[in-house]
This record gives sequence, structure tokens and C-alpha cells, in this order.
Amino acid sequence: MTDDPTPTDDRTPTTDPPAGRPPAPPAGRAATPGPAAGRPAPLSVAPPPAPRRPTAPPRHPTDRRRPDRLAGRITRGGDGPCYALVTDDGHEYALHGPGLGTVATGSTVVVTVDPAAPPPACGPGTPVGVVRISVVR
Repeated sequence: MTDDPTPTDDRTPTTDPPAGRPPAPPAGRAATPGPAAGRPAPLSVAPPPAPRRPTAPPRHPTDRRRPDRLAGRITRGGDGPCYALVTDDGHEYALHGPGLGTVATGSTVVVTVDPAAPPPACGPGTPVGVVRISVVR
């Protein structure tokens, strides 16, 4: 036996690194400083700036409407080909669409129109040709 107070054998780990190699980093830490492999660097810990409150309402609509779509209530329905539609803003349209079937008066609809094709007169309102009509309720 030796005079060393801590006995060692093959099963006892040592804290000295093997000769010629640098010491290993502690368990759970990377050998180099910085983000772990595969992880992005952390962002700033400061909170993002709060958005400023608007000082006035927008000058232009923020939601763009499709020019070929109308939505409203049918005021003159039937078997077609002529129908009448009034939008929420009170604008009246004279719809013409052969072969679209029966649409009940009072139905809420979304209409795809073809403003390029001049339809025949179907009563009062702005005349438009109907490509498709979908009953919402």
C-alpha cells in the first residue's frame, strides 16, 4: 500500500485529465461559449416597443373589396333572369343572370358580377350581369 490517503483502483474515476489532452468541460455545458448547436441565439431581453395609438381614423378602407363582388339582400326574387339587390349601404342593383335558378325575396346573397357585359334592363338600379349567385341565408 502507498502513503496516499485516498485509495484508487480501476473503478474509481480520477479528476486529473489524461496526459496530453485538455480537461473536458463540465457535464451539460458546451466546450465553447455561445448558443448550443441547432439553437438560435437568444433575442434581446428588452420587450418590443408598444405600437402607437392612431391619432385619427384611416383615410382609406383597410380591407380591399373585390370590384366583382356584391353582397346584400334580394328585394325582387323569383325564377330569373332578373333580380334586384340592395346592399348594406343602400345601393340598388338590377341583376341579370339567365339560368341561375330561383332566388327567394329576402335572401342574403353574395353575387359575382361581370361589369364588362352590359345586361338588358331589369328594372331600377345599377344594371349588372351575374356570373354566380350564392345564398348566404
